[in-house]
Order: sequence, then C-alpha cells, then structure tokens
Amino acid sequence: MKAFFIDRYGKQNGMIGEVPDPAVGVHDVLIQVHATSVNPLDPKIRTGEFKLILPYTFPLILGNDLAGVVVRTGSAVKRFNPGDEVYARPPEDRIGTFAELIAVNENALALKPSNLDMAEAASVPLAVLTAWQALVETAQVKKGQKVLIHAGSGGVGTFAIQLAKHLGAFVATTTSTANVEWVKALGADVVIDYKQQDFANELRDFDVVLNSLGADVLEKSVKVLKPGGQLISLSGPPTAQFAQEQGLPWVLGQVMRLLSSGIRRKARKHGVSYAFLFMRADGIQLQKITSLIEAGVIKPVIDRSFPFESTAEALRYVEQGRSKGKVTITIK
Repeated sequence: MKAFFIDRYGKQNGMIGEVPDPAVGVHDVLIQVHATSVNPLDPKIRTGEFKLILPYTFPLILGNDLAGVVVRTGSAVKRFNPGDEVYARPPEDRIGTFAELIAVNENALALKPSNLDMAEAASVPLAVLTAWQALVETAQVKKGQKVLIHAGSGGVGTFAIQLAKHLGAFVATTTSTANVEWVKALGADVVIDYKQQDFANELRDFDVVLNSLGADVLEKSVKVLKPGGQLISLSGPPTAQFAQEQGLPWVLGQVMRLLSSGIRRKARKHGVSYAFLFMRADGIQLQKITSLIEAGVIKPVIDRSFPFESTAEALRYVEQGRSKGKVTITIK
C-alpha cells in the first residue's frame, strides 16, 4: 500500500512510498482510508517532540484521524462488518492514517455520521475527542458555568465552542481580528481579539479555561478563574499524574513534576486546579458525539483540503498555525 512515512525525526522529513499492508489482530478492523486530517500533533511527532512519551519505531506512518470503509475484521470483532463506513482517532501507539489502509482496534472506532462526507468526518475525531475529554470528562461543565476557550478558530477550538454551548455554558474565546465575527457565529458569547485586547484584563470569575497556547497565556489564564476553577492545558507542561497514567518511567514522572511545578504552584495560590490533557482514542465517546453531529449540534469546520500527493504541503500549512478549523487530506 502507499503511505506517507518518516524514517527519522526532523522537520522536513517524510515521503510517500510503498509499505507492507498492516497486520490485522483478532480485535482489529482493517479500514480502507478515504480521508484523513492534519492536526498540530502530527508535525510535532515528525520532529520528535513526543519521543520520550511516545517511543515510535521507524519507518513511522504519520496521521491521527481517519474516515473510511471496513475491508475486513478480526475474528473477535463484534460491532463492525465489511462495508461499514467508520471514523476514528487510532490509539496513540498505533497511528498511521496517512495511508491507503490501517488496522484499528474496534474500541477506537465509531460509525461515520450519516450527514458528513468522508473528508468532513475525517476532520472530527482527534479534535472533538479532545474537546469532549476536556469539557465533559475532566471539567464536567454544567449549565450556567463560564468557560474560556483559547484559540477559538483552531481545530479543537471550533469544536470546543460548539460543545460548551451545547452544555449550557457561557463561552468566551480568543482569536485574531480577522476571525472575530467568524467565531461568534460558532456560538461564542464573548470574543477577545488578542491583537487588540488582553484577555486577562477583560475576563473574570470563569469556571474553566481550556488552553492550547504557550506558557505566557497559560500563566495569565490563572487570573481569570474564580476560586475552585479549573485550568486545563493541551500544550503542557505535563504533570507527574500524566506520567503515571501513561505508565512512563519514574524518572520521567519526576521530570514532569518539576516542569509543571511553577504553574501548579501559581494555580494553588489562586485556589484553582491545573491539569494537563493528552487525549486518548475512545470509540464509545465518539459514538456519542456522532449523535450530536447528526442532530446538527456540532458541525465540522474545514479550512482546506489537499490530495494525498500533497501531504507534505498540508503538514507545512498546519505548522504555520493560521488555519481556520481543520485541514483534510483525501486519499481515495
């Protein structure tokens, strides 16, 4: 099969070439990939930013989202059949959606929303599961609470705004001048134009902040939370608890404890909690989200679509950090 893979870490590495078809375990579903999408995670994996947390071997096929059709199933698979249209974010230790075929554990899969085409469906899993695990699972957002979502025009941000509104929250977000009206249309109640305003001076008494930006934004976010509030970061620093959950070596846990000590101390001083979120594959959660998509509650936002032959260009485009919503790649 054809796939986009790297044979070593590096910013410009990657090529399309022939690789063996994936092995299919008893709990696996073999999928013909019709479309995938590019997440900020993908170029970070390519450069080796996560090699201590995710020790991949080479050649490594990149890609963390897929939509496609089931080709065949392992002997123990019960929920899916050949011909089913499915979508997923594969488990982190078995990525590789920039390919014509992939084998995915059935627990990560869900049936594709009937009202989305393959490219639209491929734009959903990683970003929407991140938003779900932050807002529903970790923060347990309730009606009437105030939620600040940084980078509201990004892949996670566009889904998080819609999900938070569905949960009944008052939603604020940050974005650039060009996207202010656009994120308002997604449902944001207050939009902070970071080029002209400082969110830390404008917002107060929030229950939850979802951060995907740098350390300076993370530290200022503490100030907008009320006592008992929750600061959830997708961009780090990771914590010792995260290391434990990932089963990482003790020494890495101590390193992460040290890396996160500053923000955890600042959070405690303000009477709020800090959590680092590294999303996980979950087909059951994705199926719940499918119902919201089919009901029109959540809609994917696609910035650009690239053909499979232009995968390297799609990665470069996402690295620039200016996309509105998701960037997809059509494989079939």
